Amino acid sequence: MALKEEHITEKHGVTLDDPYFWMRERGAEKVLSYLRAENDYTASQLAHTTDLQKRIYDEMLSRIKQTDVEVPYPWDNYYYYSRTEEGKQYSIFCRKEGKDGPEQILLDENLLAEGHEFSETAVQSISPNHKLLAYSHDTVGSEEYTIFIKDLSTGELLKEAIPNTYYSFEWANDNQTFFYTILDEAHRPFKVMRHKLGTDISEDVMIFHEEDERFNLGLDKTMDDKYIFICSESQITSEAWFINADNVDTEKFQLFLPRTNGVEYSVYHQNDRFLIKTNADGATNFKLMEVLESEFEPGTKNGWKEKYPYNPEVKLNYLSTFKDYLVIWERVGGMTTMSVLTLATGELTKASFPEELYVVTTGTNANYDQSFVQIEYQSLITPETTYNYNLKDHSLELLKRKEVLGGFDGSEYFSQRIYAKSRDGKDIPISIVYKKALFKPDGESLMLLYGYGAYGHTIEPYFNSNRLSLLDRGFVYAIAHIRGGGSMGRPWYEDGKLLKKRNTFNDFIDSAKFLHENKFSNPSKTAIMGASAGGLLMGAVLNMAPELFAAAVADVPFVDCINTMSDTSIPLTVSEFEEWGNPEDKEYFEYMISYSPYDNVGARNYPPLLVVSALNDQRVQYWEPSKWVAKLRAHKTDSNVLLLRTFMEEGHAGASGRYDALKEVAFTYAFIVDRFLGSK
Repeated sequence: MALKEEHITEKHGVTLDDPYFWMRERGAEKVLSYLRAENDYTASQLAHTTDLQKRIYDEMLSRIKQTDVEVPYPWDNYYYYSRTEEGKQYSIFCRKEGKDGPEQILLDENLLAEGHEFSETAVQSISPNHKLLAYSHDTVGSEEYTIFIKDLSTGELLKEAIPNTYYSFEWANDNQTFFYTILDEAHRPFKVMRHKLGTDISEDVMIFHEEDERFNLGLDKTMDDKYIFICSESQITSEAWFINADNVDTEKFQLFLPRTNGVEYSVYHQNDRFLIKTNADGATNFKLMEVLESEFEPGTKNGWKEKYPYNPEVKLNYLSTFKDYLVIWERVGGMTTMSVLTLATGELTKASFPEELYVVTTGTNANYDQSFVQIEYQSLITPETTYNYNLKDHSLELLKRKEVLGGFDGSEYFSQRIYAKSRDGKDIPISIVYKKALFKPDGESLMLLYGYGAYGHTIEPYFNSNRLSLLDRGFVYAIAHIRGGGSMGRPWYEDGKLLKKRNTFNDFIDSAKFLHENKFSNPSKTAIMGASAGGLLMGAVLNMAPELFAAAVADVPFVDCINTMSDTSIPLTVSEFEEWGNPEDKEYFEYMISYSPYDNVGARNYPPLLVVSALNDQRVQYWEPSKWVAKLRAHKTDSNVLLLRTFMEEGHAGASGRYDALKEVAFTYAFIVDRFLGSK
């Protein structure tokens, strides 16, 4: 039981009692002692699952080809790829000159990780002349990276070491100049800087300063290498600035189009024109516009024309631009699709794939004039598969299907997309997979139901060999594609945010009820799981309908909504107002407090619950799950196990090494399996 200290605040006439506010004192011994005590308690409560954890870990490891090579991607005369070696936690980035040239190791992440509990690279960017590698490195999990430059001819690092950077980086075409973003105190990428090799970083020039705290900065270079874009984006509004990548010393960034609140756009370049994806003028699911460079006037829409007809039922996701072809990636009826526009003829061809339930995305494509697009295809029963899709004749060339060792046979499993009816009449897609021989439609199967439902992000029906450790024990695995996510397009997202956020939780509850009514499982055999904003989902539904679930896992959960969204000093808070609302506004405050998991903990029975946190997490601060668990302990009326596990050397995404990550999955799965099958 955690110590309580009085901390009373008042907002809009409501008194807020936060007795665990003291947990925010990062680094204080009493905080660290509490977290360590919780970790010790969790270890003791799950000590009987140690062998089960080991068995699950061994199962997952046995399916992985530990020494493996990713599909190389061509770029000019080189072939770039990553590979792994058995026993090593991290990837090795390599290239060959020509398909059969000798291998050159560009970056061995295992060497970077030596002496560190955590190690992660963000940027890995080759200069246009292929002579330099820029990479950025984080050793604590805070997502604050230091940029380094490596001379690939000598293997030596240049003198540059630029700290406090984020994920964006782009080279200019002179191979000497690059652009990067730096973070403010709220962990927001708020400035774009320009650096020239050989100069001191104190001489770096600030190119752009985004003063509006709702907006984050990013960088992008067009596929043809002609332009570099600065992208300033909030949750609902965007603005772009651009410069010719050949003329960064003589030109300045120009504004492409001024921001308009609620209007988003992103810009591509192809041959003699700009292509603009935008939701302007009521195109909620985004439309595609074009403007010839010869007619383009920066800052205006003069010369803009519709490139291809807008369909309100189809969400335009993104584009892949090549010299002779345009690949259009969309979402139709909840599924990802791709179409190819042949520029010379205007012919539009939609690609087809062998399964009804799948996900397809672009792979790595580096040559602007290539006549194929590398794609990644997978499903709940088909491992990740890399193809070259021929843009001329629309054929598929299989390059690699990720090998699943141990005799995996996808035909032994069944996947489908079904639809639950929500309480307000919406059809909620649910993706399901199970092992045929172990499933009976009698309502007695074990089930793990996963959900997220925020930011328009879709949890795709992807393949994960780790999941087989549940399926082979008789679990049904289900993904509820609830509102707030993007499965059914942009309106699906907008119908589950701000003052409609409760739709997210209702959809998840209604999905669970539907699965129970249709005999996929029952409340006594259903576990649920969600991470980050999906952890908020877990907290909300456990307050609203705990009787529907027999176990729950909340991973780095965003559960202290009112306190976090009221504190603009916390990373990401201001930029999140457009997702959750600003509690300084009484209407948003009253709505948010109606579902905030921390504020709605009550004297009720909760199912067994595992909560996972990370001390260095900059997206969901460690004290949110810690306070939530403490409050649950003080109020819940059951004797079910309640566990908090805080990783003291990690960030939001968990362990950085692949073996360590497997151990974390095995720990979580063991908790779930033990709830239903015991630890044998």
